[in-house]
Amino acid sequence: MIRTSLIKAASPALRLTSQTGTLSALATISVSCGRGPLPFSNLRKGTTGCRQIFTSPTSGNALTDKTEHREATSPHKQELPGSSAPETSHLTKHDAVSTVPEMVRGDWVLFHPVYSPDELRAVEVLHRETKTLGDKLAYGLVKLARSIFDLVSGYKHIETPPAPGMTIEELRKAGYLLSDKQWLDRILFLETIAGVPGMVAATLRHLTSLRLMRRDSGWIHTCLEEAENERMHLMTFMTLRQPSMFFRLMILGAQGVFYNLFFLSYLISPRICHRFVGHLEEEAVVTYTRCIADLEAGKIPEWTNMPAPEISIDYWRLNDDAKLLDVIYAVRSDESTHRFVNHSLANLNPATDVNPFALREPDMHIKGGKIEFQRSESEEYVKQSHDLMTQHKETKAIPSETSA
Repeated sequence: MIRTSLIKAASPALRLTSQTGTLSALATISVSCGRGPLPFSNLRKGTTGCRQIFTSPTSGNALTDKTEHREATSPHKQELPGSSAPETSHLTKHDAVSTVPEMVRGDWVLFHPVYSPDELRAVEVLHRETKTLGDKLAYGLVKLARSIFDLVSGYKHIETPPAPGMTIEELRKAGYLLSDKQWLDRILFLETIAGVPGMVAATLRHLTSLRLMRRDSGWIHTCLEEAENERMHLMTFMTLRQPSMFFRLMILGAQGVFYNLFFLSYLISPRICHRFVGHLEEEAVVTYTRCIADLEAGKIPEWTNMPAPEISIDYWRLNDDAKLLDVIYAVRSDESTHRFVNHSLANLNPATDVNPFALREPDMHIKGGKIEFQRSESEEYVKQSHDLMTQHKETKAIPSETSA
């Protein structure tokens, strides 16, 4: 998928087409992101990206209606009596969706893939075998963290019930199945942690670029996109449940410890850190795959036919009648992207190599079924990206020469 409006790609994740064949200031183009053509105008000539804006009807469902959401949640401190901010001020609304004007919806976040139905189901559960001492250290830390988390949460995954004929309630009570509340607790906690590595890596590389006064070769953007994507996962699931104060304190402690440990670790070895994140995302794909399996098997009846939250419909360009199951498929595809990208970055030299995904990313048929790019594959992928850009420039130059 191409990250710039100057390159036309065949990927279903993002296509840019022009009705006039040019990208002039008054050209009208259509953008397809899984929801059909979206009209655009006033695109500046030569721009390297575009914002996609569309309208979305407001659903009357309690999960997607912002009014009911505000009534069901505790007020933000800026909304309490005595606050210096007016209650009607759009600057003080804390809800992620309501910060966007009522009639405007669109790509008000960083670049992120939008998947076709086939891509959503192209994700495979994969594991990269450890090869070096650093690989073993990274994978060992991930497995240790998962084991501790499963132990604390009392979760025991089984393929078949220990005794035939056990009901869903009996399986949940015995710890073999998670309830909808337990799934949300697990997902919310994991997403608050998963959003940390990308931000840490981007921060350190940003400071390095400033300190050494040199370009970053595209790594900062990809790391920021990953952090933003994980945060959007959290914002999506937060519409389903507001955590307790104890849960928030747990997150506060875990985030403080993990952020500082990862910060110091990235200073020492960025490659091991990216490998760690790659293995962490392997576990995330496993988690969401099991969640999907339970939901499709009717083991989470509370979520059966539950409508997708409004924020997820806007973010992943889902159909207006999308269900929560569609959201989980999209989240799993995102985790597969992070798995592939971080394992691939761990095979590069972070001090000298260009980020191969700075201009575009492979579609999910590659990222979902392949664990990584080797360094030689990344080098070839960069070359292909440059060839696409060259071909596009040559194609654009032909009409001009003919008219002259």
